[in-house]
Amino acid sequence: MQIWELFFVAISLSMDAFAVSVCKGLSVARVTPAHARSVALYFGGFQALMPVLGYVAGLQFQDTIEQFDHWIAFFLLGFLGFRMIRDACDDTSVQINAAFHARAMLPLAVATSIDALAVGVTFAFLHVSILPAASLIGVTTGVLCIAGIYLGHRIGMCFQKYAAGAGGVILISLGVKILIQHLCAG
Repeated sequence: MQIWELFFVAISLSMDAFAVSVCKGLSVARVTPAHARSVALYFGGFQALMPVLGYVAGLQFQDTIEQFDHWIAFFLLGFLGFRMIRDACDDTSVQINAAFHARAMLPLAVATSIDALAVGVTFAFLHVSILPAASLIGVTTGVLCIAGIYLGHRIGMCFQKYAAGAGGVILISLGVKILIQHLCAG
């Protein structure tokens, strides 16, 4: 696999994490370097880790992973999205979950990197050198997520009133997209 092909794989895998980073940017009054570092490390880290795990799992788990990865992503993103919409409709709750601690970020990082696990299995079939490939995926995702959090913050400052609901709709849409893609492909 050529480097440019890996780069396109990295970009496509990072799109869900980018969208969630935009949502996280919507949730904060001011984006700090710690926020940017958090989305880059969680999302980039998991996007790098999952292909390695998938690669190691190889052929023996391919059928199992493909059978339910889309359902896991769908339910995690849907749950988080509905919670964000509920919070947006609650007059006492002004912001999207603005937390950047492990309990808030871990489910998002896992949900947005499930597809990378299956890509890792595919890399095993193609004899791709996994460490450089996973590093490229992780760095690409990290950079795009930093851009996403700042973009989301800009959007949120202009449309603060609708930001939480929009963030929830985006997460639910991502979950539905993942589910539809997998169901139509199968």
